[in-house]
Amino acid sequence: MAQDNDSKSTQVTIENGIIEGSHDENTGIYSYLGIPFAKPPIGKLRWRSPLPPENWKGVKETKKFGPGPMQKNVFGDMIYRSDGLSEDCLYLNVWSPVGNRKSNLPVLVYFYGGGFVAGDASEPRYDGESMAQKGIVVVSVNYRLNIFGFFAHPELSAEAEYKASGNYGLLDQHAALKWVSNNIASFGGDPNHVTIAGESAGSISVSLQMASPLSKNLIAGAIGESGGAIYPTLPPVSLEEAENIGLDLAIKAGYKKIFKLRALSTDEVYEIYKKSKRFGFPVAIDGYFLPGSLVEIFNANKQAQVPLLLGWNSAEIPAMGFMKGKPYNTESYIETVKNAFPNDYEKVLKLYPFESEKEIVQSATALASDQFISYSTWKWFDLHRKNSEQPVYRYLYSKLRPPTIKEPSFKMPDPIGAPHACEIEYCLGNLHLIEKFAWTKEDFKVSEIMQNYFANFIKTGNPNGNNLTVWPAADPNDSNPPVMIIDTECAIEKAIHDTRYEFLDKWYGNK
Repeated sequence: MAQDNDSKSTQVTIENGIIEGSHDENTGIYSYLGIPFAKPPIGKLRWRSPLPPENWKGVKETKKFGPGPMQKNVFGDMIYRSDGLSEDCLYLNVWSPVGNRKSNLPVLVYFYGGGFVAGDASEPRYDGESMAQKGIVVVSVNYRLNIFGFFAHPELSAEAEYKASGNYGLLDQHAALKWVSNNIASFGGDPNHVTIAGESAGSISVSLQMASPLSKNLIAGAIGESGGAIYPTLPPVSLEEAENIGLDLAIKAGYKKIFKLRALSTDEVYEIYKKSKRFGFPVAIDGYFLPGSLVEIFNANKQAQVPLLLGWNSAEIPAMGFMKGKPYNTESYIETVKNAFPNDYEKVLKLYPFESEKEIVQSATALASDQFISYSTWKWFDLHRKNSEQPVYRYLYSKLRPPTIKEPSFKMPDPIGAPHACEIEYCLGNLHLIEKFAWTKEDFKVSEIMQNYFANFIKTGNPNGNNLTVWPAADPNDSNPPVMIIDTECAIEKAIHDTRYEFLDKWYGNK
């Protein structure tokens, strides 16, 4: 039966049974939403590595998004189309331009951001239909978050076959990649041509999947948008430290034994997490999913040896993120820099100059952004280009976002660049699904350019083509590697601020 005048049902057979999705006759795209890729991680399966889904008889309808992972409303820019929130959240979505025909098309698997505490594959900005129209099979993936996705505990480690705990959300992503490897040919995708991508925590996830011995052979390319799992950006900690964090939370909540925590309801567990006032839990160097830090793994050439495209935005965090409410004058700026870098403040003042209020705002924005996420992404870039023979392409996204259609209740300072996460709907071609902003022709132009760069990379491991401005790969020995400035007019520039990142590299001890 037709869903509506423009959408008809369509079926495909996968490992576990037959699913029924939708075929949009206007766009030509087939969509299958809410496909289970693992057993529900509930009851005895809470805080365990995901298991393959069970087979079903008959036809499973996959025409709406599954439940999203448990979370609270942390970030105001997230809009979900999911079927509520639940621990039973391990579902993925597939958009295909060919339905169930064998076509060996390239595949994109996208991981959402949200600091490992929030996020959902149903968000409109992650919708796969537009990219599928470029000849790509697109998959968006749910994974467990916060206490359900990253809680480690000595008892959990003892009961696991691999003698570790935590990292469940990352193991969910790995399970989704295995599902893609086993099933994506049924949707016209090539299981040997899978590019993983993500933004923020999704980008951090991509860096970790590249580093994991479990996943590295399941991918053919990687795209990172703002974020790598390298100190100070959500860096992995030792298993012992992760276990102690979990043990401390459990004991303070009055639960000395893990079976008592496991017996609680979803809401009761989440209430314990909320009362702890923790912002999530760290990724663990568990010797299973992750055998070491990214610096160690990449320097040993043990990461996935695949083409990498990555970058960050020109104003990830506003200046107030560094100045913490202090005025933008010379005295306050110098004082703030001294407090942040007591032994190296003179170097920092040279790298982040302060000749005028305008320059102080620019430098404070750069410092806030670099400390938050830009440096870690640069370090990932630098590690891969120096420890791989595969091409590495770097961008700086700089398009200023237009004003919102509705006047905001709180007036933020005028942006001096592109803020964190603003590029997602551009690169995936989803401006038309985001109704909050007053998009212009320039915005749609930038979106088409960025989406074509990404689509070319997903197809060939090289972003070039379609009469786009030529984007050279970075040479491993180039001290000023090329950077693609993505804006209304794209241009290649030499990296002029890498001395900042080289300083921070020594400051953070990631050499």
